[in-house]
Amino acid sequence: MTSGTAPGRAPHPPFDPELVPALEQAYQQAPVTLTWSNLEECRRAELESTPSLAVLAQGGAELRETLVPGPDGAPDVPLLIITPPGRRDLLPGLFHTHGGGMVMGNNRTGLETMIGWVTDPGLVIVSAEYRLAPEHPFPAGVEDCYAALAWTAEHAAELGIDAQRLVVGGGSAGGGLAAACSLMARDRGGPALAGQMLIYPMLDDRTATGSARELDGEGIWDSGSNQTAWAMLLGDRRGQDGVSRYAAPARASDLSGLPPAYLELGSVDTLRDEDLSYARRIWAAGGNAELHVWPGGFHAFDLVAPGSALARTALEVRLAWLRRITGC
Repeated sequence: MTSGTAPGRAPHPPFDPELVPALEQAYQQAPVTLTWSNLEECRRAELESTPSLAVLAQGGAELRETLVPGPDGAPDVPLLIITPPGRRDLLPGLFHTHGGGMVMGNNRTGLETMIGWVTDPGLVIVSAEYRLAPEHPFPAGVEDCYAALAWTAEHAAELGIDAQRLVVGGGSAGGGLAAACSLMARDRGGPALAGQMLIYPMLDDRTATGSARELDGEGIWDSGSNQTAWAMLLGDRRGQDGVSRYAAPARASDLSGLPPAYLELGSVDTLRDEDLSYARRIWAAGGNAELHVWPGGFHAFDLVAPGSALARTALEVRLAWLRRITGC
């Protein structure tokens, strides 16, 4: 399992040996490859691994659920608002867009890695639950996220957030949505974001990089899963000319004028090369991007193996960036 030269497959970097037992356990809990026929099974497995409200509240955080206006003519967007107890001063805010390939998950997905930040160093998390593909293809999900982000910025003070220290972020599909919301905010004259935290983000529907073909039936989020999810989001438009940058931020021709970016990924990730390219293109446009590639890390390794040395280090570095960007 640690080898990168499995018979009959393209070579890839080796998995971190400490992560392998957690990866093998993940294989027993959900299909390795997302398909149209097993989507509901994958959704159930995702839901089973998602922390409950009670679990998220164990560290003393205060949780509140609300609905805010969605895009014109669309349903309201459910938000989960998480604040530290007893704080009255304005704090940094993290607007969270959840992962799940645009087709799974809810506004609790992925929060277990960041819930501790609410009380230490102290910030407010606002997590959006957007409409999922294929029932709601592009642009439903990203427009839900942007509408909720704009609402959060407008109501920052009453949420306990310093609007000048509002960051957008998420993992996987959530990282792609965070990147898209940053582009939308720039293009539409929206919130002036302090940063964008892009954790192994899903950015490119063309799936044409080297890493996009390395994992076939192994790892987390293999090439087949990635292709299926993009097809569920975009239909026949996947990989064709004219796909919107708000669907696939790698399609953006101009990456200037964006908030400082943090990009983090593992070396054994289907999305590795598109993420590396995105960081390089931000730099080429004169922008600010911090990039970390964790050796032997697979997609979502921090969620699958949170107690591993690699995951602990990644979370420490992630938080250090957030502290620098927001001054918390």
